[in-house]
Amino acid sequence: MPMKLSDLNLAGKDEFVKTLGNIFEYSPWIAEQAAAARPFVSLKTLFEAMQAVVDRAPADIRLALIKAHPDLANKTQRAAGLTAESNAEQNSVGLDRLSDAEFEAFERVNNAYRAKFGFPYIVCARRQTRDSILRDFERRLPNDSKTETQVSIAEIYRIAALRLDQLVTADDKLAVQGRLSTHVLDTHSGKPAAGISVVLTELSDLGEARVVARAITNSDGRTDHPLIGGRPVPIGRYELMFRVGEYFSARSVPMSDPPFLDQIPLRFSVSDPEGHLHVPLLVTPWSYATYRGS
Repeated sequence: MPMKLSDLNLAGKDEFVKTLGNIFEYSPWIAEQAAAARPFVSLKTLFEAMQAVVDRAPADIRLALIKAHPDLANKTQRAAGLTAESNAEQNSVGLDRLSDAEFEAFERVNNAYRAKFGFPYIVCARRQTRDSILRDFERRLPNDSKTETQVSIAEIYRIAALRLDQLVTADDKLAVQGRLSTHVLDTHSGKPAAGISVVLTELSDLGEARVVARAITNSDGRTDHPLIGGRPVPIGRYELMFRVGEYFSARSVPMSDPPFLDQIPLRFSVSDPEGHLHVPLLVTPWSYATYRGS
């Protein structure tokens, strides 16, 4: 269960370190040093204190922090046991159920990366899809060691911020969550379209597409909850499928048989995990349109 920041401020040092010891992978020394800066007035100041500990650490200690992280999609490391946090993060992006082609691709780039830099490739998996991780690997491989060390630390901060956001509650929030939403407007009747089935699918180049969310539009033509919310919206390619044929048929709108428009797929990409992306559908039995909302 999440812990209140006020309770963390009052906790003994051992309890503080036990609670926050794995915000940074296998590195309780960060929480131990940050504890000296209590009391924290906000979640932001707590996170900044933990960042400051890493920033002032010697280069060899920062390198050890990087090396404490596991390779992505490594079956041997999974068998040996990942931290619960790393396991959940890798599972969230589907790295526990890769296709053969995806596994081979991850193994190839992991090996190439380690051979060049001598430490594991690190990325905040909750902000990514399988495809975007593979593209990020390829973008970062040409970097020099100094640049890649800096990039790795920046990704570790993103991982830590998300872990802290899940573990500690406070009056403020860290800027780590995004939102993906939709709504449907029946422009034939000039009203919101209620009762339309909506399916959000994550697309993949090498593996199977993965259904992320299913919903039915409400009386306002929207879904009761964001299709993705309370977390980053992973970078990648998606499809929204709207079953509009059933909707117009149920309202006795004159249509051809079979209907000219039955299921409408909208394909789009996400590039800002912490942003709000709104993908609406404006539809009649014979036409539709969309745009990028926010």
